[in-house]
Amino acid sequence: MAQHCIFLLSLLITLAGLHAAHAVDYTVTNNAASSAGGIRFNNDIGADYSLQTLSSAADFIWKVFQQSTDADRKSVAKVSLFIDNMDGVAYASNNEIHVSASYIAGYSGDVKKEITGVLYHESTHIWQWNGNGQAPGGLIEGIADFVRLRAGYAPSHWVQPGEGDRWDQGYDVTARFLDYCTSLKDGFVAELNNKLKTGYSVNYFVDILGKNVDQLWADYKAKYGK
Repeated sequence: MAQHCIFLLSLLITLAGLHAAHAVDYTVTNNAASSAGGIRFNNDIGADYSLQTLSSAADFIWKVFQQSTDADRKSVAKVSLFIDNMDGVAYASNNEIHVSASYIAGYSGDVKKEITGVLYHESTHIWQWNGNGQAPGGLIEGIADFVRLRAGYAPSHWVQPGEGDRWDQGYDVTARFLDYCTSLKDGFVAELNNKLKTGYSVNYFVDILGKNVDQLWADYKAKYGK
């Protein structure tokens, strides 16, 4: 009995160790703490909320991508968020997310909700596949905004469904198109992202939905009378 208990305890410790080994470490650093944006970040958003959001965003992204196990996902041990004095809004690189303090300072609406949406977008770049660099940039940005859309953080200034000039225009335009594609087949973006693990072909749309992307775009525009 004692040996059995020792075995169970050893197994639990091993499982806990395995869980810890696969857990993602999230960090937040405010490099602009003395600026107006850095102060607003601390007061209106905060490091604790940002840490929670990074973790929640990853969980949501894995669900969208239908990646239920560590083996399905990109191997990322640490994701770091930095609030920086820089131009633009935000970018992700080398498992780091950089957000502009100036953007935070100048945003006139609900800055907490806006930055939450930004973190969902940038976190998607951390976890998504990019076709080994072959996929159109507009598609990669569109997938990130699709995740933001599905998470409920699409801002009011985004284009409406059916608007835009090209399917790979990127960001909100492509996100709306991908949302339409998902209405044709649930899990479309998950299948597309999985294909992007090894490369890119425009024929992926045919493989998944049975129509080429130009026909899908035409159908999408027609649906909304655009």
